[in-house]
Amino acid sequence: MKILLTGCAGFIGYHLANHLITNNFEVMGVDSLNDYYDPNLKSDRLKILKSYDNFTFKKADISSRKDITSIFLKFNPEKVINLAAQPGVRYSIKNPYAYMDSNLNGFLNILELCRTSQVKGLIYASSSSVYGNNKTKPFSVNDRVNKPISLYGATKRANELIAYSYSHLYGINTTGLRYFTVYGPWYRPDMAMNIFANKISNNQPIDVYNNGNMKRDFTYIDDIINGTISALNHNYSCEIFNLGNNKSEQLMDVIRFIEQGLNKKAKINFKPIQSGDVFETFADIDYSKEKLNYSPKINIDTGVSFFIDWFKEYYNV
Repeated sequence: MKILLTGCAGFIGYHLANHLITNNFEVMGVDSLNDYYDPNLKSDRLKILKSYDNFTFKKADISSRKDITSIFLKFNPEKVINLAAQPGVRYSIKNPYAYMDSNLNGFLNILELCRTSQVKGLIYASSSSVYGNNKTKPFSVNDRVNKPISLYGATKRANELIAYSYSHLYGINTTGLRYFTVYGPWYRPDMAMNIFANKISNNQPIDVYNNGNMKRDFTYIDDIINGTISALNHNYSCEIFNLGNNKSEQLMDVIRFIEQGLNKKAKINFKPIQSGDVFETFADIDYSKEKLNYSPKINIDTGVSFFIDWFKEYYNV
């Protein structure tokens, strides 16, 4: 099967592309390779992917209608996985227009090309950020999510609504995946776990917000990939699923696991909660179990140890 994968040089995109090409899919990878975080990390991921004959890469921004149209016409994909987006809750406060370009205009370009190219199915990345400070725990796909507290979360919710409209109007199969705090090897350097590991290993203090009273549903990358592949194979007409670990972990426990992996004690600066941050995320995955046979396997202590092993090797710690 021919798969067009946007955001292929990103953290999740790299792992997903690697899974697809090693399972004999023909993959066209697209990425803008922007400098939101270290482009060298993206280049190193791409080097691995380019070593396979059934992987082709095109540097392009999905917000460019001309460029992405050309790619669709030349590759003629059977299915599309859209992971390209401007990530980050806090960055959306500093640079809101980047989110409009990629997460809204770019997503609309993808949907329009899926429609005109008669693509068999679209899988797209949503986010746990759509839940905001949801009062009900765990977060269910049946909960009303009309109060996102960050622009990033608002754009992801907009993606879900637009996808629903296109499925209804044009019969396009769309599946949105609400990813919950994904982590693992080849992790993004702007994410807390990587920031903590970097600073602890260099004997620098770490900033911990809300005085450490934060909880997250940390989900290991392999579990996320398994859920995404299941969504690709099922190709439902119009669905949204939570992909999380169904456990809400204390941030301070995660820091302790990082300390253990690095064999170093963290120097901590406790600070108030930041704008756009939520206190807790916690995925209800019952619907994902039922419809995707989704069953996360990796516990947080094991997952952090895998991440730290990669971190020490890649950064020569």
